[in-house]
Amino acid sequence: MKKQVLLIAALLPMLAKAQSNTFTITGKIGHLNAPARVYFDYTDFLNAGGGREDSADVVDGTFKFTGELSGVATCRMALAHDGDGKMKAVYTGDVIYFQFGKENIVISSKDSLSNAVFTGSKVHEEEDAYNKEIGGTIMSVTKNANYDYSSGTAAQKADSNFLKAVDQRFRQRVADRTAKQLQFAKDHPNSVFALVALSEALTFKKDMAEIMPIYNGLNAKYRNSKKGKEVDQRIKSVQLTTKGAVAPIFTMKDVNGHPVSLKNLRGKTVLLEFWASWCGPCRAENPNLKEQYKLYKDKGFEILAVSLDSDKKKWEEAIEKDGVPWIHVSDLKGWSSEAGILYGITAVPAGFLIGPDGKIIGNNLRGESLNKKLAELLN
Repeated sequence: MKKQVLLIAALLPMLAKAQSNTFTITGKIGHLNAPARVYFDYTDFLNAGGGREDSADVVDGTFKFTGELSGVATCRMALAHDGDGKMKAVYTGDVIYFQFGKENIVISSKDSLSNAVFTGSKVHEEEDAYNKEIGGTIMSVTKNANYDYSSGTAAQKADSNFLKAVDQRFRQRVADRTAKQLQFAKDHPNSVFALVALSEALTFKKDMAEIMPIYNGLNAKYRNSKKGKEVDQRIKSVQLTTKGAVAPIFTMKDVNGHPVSLKNLRGKTVLLEFWASWCGPCRAENPNLKEQYKLYKDKGFEILAVSLDSDKKKWEEAIEKDGVPWIHVSDLKGWSSEAGILYGITAVPAGFLIGPDGKIIGNNLRGESLNKKLAELLN
């Protein structure tokens, strides 16, 4: 009996530890029933380990997910109201992105995930406060830009001035948001969202003299986390892709499965353009790129477009619909694109102008700034 008591006492700390790493997410979305289904993908961004995915039927509006988590996770949850599959729900349906911890969370709404209210999550409360302080998520900024573009008439969409105005408004919103993110990371070094803010800001801000002190000021546990080390690697990527540096070489397959190497384009002026079929601002820039390509392709100008799509059909449809005749490649790994990681890409559109000697001439040149640079180089 004494041995049993000792054994139970020894197991209690282990049981407590196991219980402390458990999370539950319970949803109540109206009174939906089959064939409605929820898809749940999440990754612990503080600790090692790959992403996980799960799904569940919706019964009278209710679904539930349970799992193990040692840190904080970033999550994508998509609801297929009519049971028409995960990809449709993710790309065109009811989808939300959020962070969560080892918590018991309840998500409730009368009609959709998009309108859901969260309870029981301190991480989500902190995330909500963070997003309000910086001006919303990048998805909301992109969604506004997509709406800005789609609200135009057919004539406006064919007008380069309209497209430039859409792009300028989008970029100004992103610039304002980035400045607020850096200030947040500086002011809240002990918040996990300081790490999130710095990670996102690195996509648009390349001034290492400003970035490095903020990164070094973060709580050590965040700098030493999985995401913290990724941020450190991306800082190094930024340093590798600054103006004057030799553009990192990669090889990736085109739409026909043939390998294309950036190295083989030496001798040409190359625009390395990161984009995706679902990115409105990317596609809004395509008419201008078509015009520049037509002007300069016979003068040694080439565009190498790297798609961050994961759906080949959507990628090919976008190429055909937009009529973009340059080189297109993708490994169809989405945000895990090897070229995207190499170049530190966390948002699109993003571009690098590369000279015939393989050195980077400029970053994120778009619209008039790109046009002027190309005229300067190739006329």
